[in-house]
Amino acid sequence: MAPPRNVVKIAVQMRDAIPQLIQLDQAKPLAAVLKEVCDAWSLLHSERYALQFADGHRRYITENNRMEIKNGSILCLSTAPDLEAERLLGGLQSESREGRREALRHLVLLAPDMTFAQEVISRDGLQRLGTIIEDGDDLGEVLALALRAFLELMEHGVVSWETLSIPFVRKVVCYVNMNLMDASVQPLALGLLESVTLSSPALGQLVKSEVPLDRLLVHLQVMNQQLQTKAMALLTALLQGASPAERKHMLDYLWQRNLRQFIYKNIIHSAAPLGDEMAHHLYVLQALTLGLLEPRMRTPLDPYSQEQREQLQALRQAAFEPEGEPLGAGLSADRRRSLCAREFRKLGFSNSNPAQDLERVPPGLLALDNMLYFSRHAPSAYSRFVLENSSREDKHECPFARSSIQLTVLLCELLRVGEPCSETAQDFSPMFFSQDQSFHELFCVSIQLLNKTWKEMRATQEDFDKVMQVVREQLARTLALKPSSLELFRTKVNTLTYGEVLRLRQTERLHQEGTLAPPILELREKLKPELMGLIRQQRLLRLCEGTLFRKISSRRRQDKLWFCCLSPNHKVLQYGDVEEGSGPPVPESLPEQLPVADIRALLTGKDCPHVREKGSGKQNKDFCELAFSISYDHGEEEAYLNFIAPSKREVSFHLWTDGLSALLGSPMGSEQTRLDLEQLLTMETKLRLLELENVPIPEQPPPIPPPPTNFNFCYDCSIAEP
Repeated sequence: MAPPRNVVKIAVQMRDAIPQLIQLDQAKPLAAVLKEVCDAWSLLHSERYALQFADGHRRYITENNRMEIKNGSILCLSTAPDLEAERLLGGLQSESREGRREALRHLVLLAPDMTFAQEVISRDGLQRLGTIIEDGDDLGEVLALALRAFLELMEHGVVSWETLSIPFVRKVVCYVNMNLMDASVQPLALGLLESVTLSSPALGQLVKSEVPLDRLLVHLQVMNQQLQTKAMALLTALLQGASPAERKHMLDYLWQRNLRQFIYKNIIHSAAPLGDEMAHHLYVLQALTLGLLEPRMRTPLDPYSQEQREQLQALRQAAFEPEGEPLGAGLSADRRRSLCAREFRKLGFSNSNPAQDLERVPPGLLALDNMLYFSRHAPSAYSRFVLENSSREDKHECPFARSSIQLTVLLCELLRVGEPCSETAQDFSPMFFSQDQSFHELFCVSIQLLNKTWKEMRATQEDFDKVMQVVREQLARTLALKPSSLELFRTKVNTLTYGEVLRLRQTERLHQEGTLAPPILELREKLKPELMGLIRQQRLLRLCEGTLFRKISSRRRQDKLWFCCLSPNHKVLQYGDVEEGSGPPVPESLPEQLPVADIRALLTGKDCPHVREKGSGKQNKDFCELAFSISYDHGEEEAYLNFIAPSKREVSFHLWTDGLSALLGSPMGSEQTRLDLEQLLTMETKLRLLELENVPIPEQPPPIPPPPTNFNFCYDCSIAEP
């Protein structure tokens, strides 16, 4: 019989004793369980013992976590946490260095357990560890163990970091600033200072003043991944705790000291894989650096600022005024103002006064910064963009200024400029560390991409929002690939054309609908023959209805009509001339007949004899796309019946070529057949799956279970009941 649900079968072990296999009743008090275990081993004073998990961090079993014990768990009997804490803290006072080291080792092993940590903290264990750290008598393993135990105990949150004394923090700072220090000590000291900086603003200022940035740069350049990670953690903590002005000053200094280049070459592209913790700190560093753009993004243009007016004029002059040729020399002031307003319109501003366009926040002045950067660092691309679009008269011009303003908003959204840092995110972009002025450089690539996409879409001003949606998708998809450099980003984003975006959207839509799942694909393959039969039937019916064709004379004059149709029994093609303006004739009245059995082949395009006889001019190329012919036996000779479809946009060309192919037993390979088949497959698949709506379809069919060992359960219907 199965045991009750609140009873679990476990093993309990103890050093130098045979393990016990017991059934633990979770409803029984833990003290009673301990008493039974101790009695089985003839141990007195069961209150001096406790149960621990035998694996992992050897956590103590309490009434709060006892439900984590499952069937098959292995526990061990050990000293009670209060007695163990008392014993280890006593060991810290040992005169023997080896005794202190051994006590610290056990303390580090048990410190992650909350029950044990509370016992240590209640017995002033943090103060005793703090004394060891402040004294610094042993700068090797003892100090490292003391720091690790201190950190583990503080992580439980029982004691606030703000309670630490200034002398203690300064002593830890000394360990960070020392040149000759044990490699195991400095990462722990850096980690402790990071926690202090993030938790206590007052002590964080002390750390900031005592730990120079140059010292952190030295730690970052040491080829020790753990030390690099902890140094980066303290650096980002100091940056997060600084005011915006201080943060800008600190980051400017770090970039001047080539921190970006070092991160890119020696951390991102290191031979060792990048750890999750370092990836998070690089994300924070990227977010804080991009956050420096927020004030410009939130500040609208001031129309009374002389500097900003000069920047706008510089933008206009770079596009429309060759060097050394001032605007409107000799013109009146009113005429010059009118000319300036017209040129600002050509630049793509919505208003003749560009200040009105830049009053919107975001992007505020950041859009102007981007436009100026593009005009100064890529002058040829800037001039080509503006002049190419300002001189167009077909309503397909791409407005540079309006596009730049919206693109700046888009980049700020994609890069989360101004948003607070996530505590867990790791999605930094390696490209950010490969380039100075990465945001402005990214804009330069993106604005040229926008112009390229605008041309591919043949967009007008009414399509502006649609173009921006496509550009957003192009940028977001490429950024998600995490290109390692700006050049690689440029290459990848330029290969993601408008047509490719449409293809990806279609594929993702099909995946979302489940139409690309293996079982669905298998169903579609089974449906294809039946649906192709429907399409074949429809094509033959259209041939039976017949079509009016125009005869093409030698001078390309389409002045005569003729009619062709298929007989209802699909045996004969009937055709003949008809008068202009008259309706389709009765098939029996058509004078000419061609038995289907005499048809040899269907020819299209350049293979048709009436196309080969003509020249290779442009007009002939147009007719070539509409031409098809039937070759048939006429006595002992081969003859041709030539057709010119009314228009390829009309379906008559595809209907007739498909229908004739079906008559000849050839596959129907037109584009129209492919579209019709896809539409029918989609509709039929959805109808078949209506009853499975919201039911997940597995990628693979479930395995067939093995047959039963006997079939005695079968009922023999031949046996009559009494």
